[in-house]
Amino acid sequence: MSEQYTTGVVVTGKVTGIQDYGAFVALDAETQGLVHISEITNGYVKDIHDFLKVGDTVEVKVLSIDEEHRKMSLSLKAAKRKQGRILIPNPSENGFNTLREKLTEWIEESELTK
Repeated sequence: MSEQYTTGVVVTGKVTGIQDYGAFVALDAETQGLVHISEITNGYVKDIHDFLKVGDTVEVKVLSIDEEHRKMSLSLKAAKRKQGRILIPNPSENGFNTLREKLTEWIEESELTK
């Protein structure tokens, strides 16, 4: 297995085979992993072919690497979750104050207007 892959990284691969239990994804010429059917999406997957086909290019997250048995577990849904976190801004970065901060301001303002 290639040493360039570590648990937790998101990589691009190509679907090389589909079985009832999951899809095989080639990450490079020497490295292939399995996306178990439970790691395709958050919802129920009745037919894996509704989501993937051989030749699809996909982004997957490396869940685990078993060097001894030369197996790699991959996840489509974990890769999508990571992408979603990147796109969701942190509320504190948007310039909003907490209720405690605003309450103090409002009390000070109301005392000035008395």
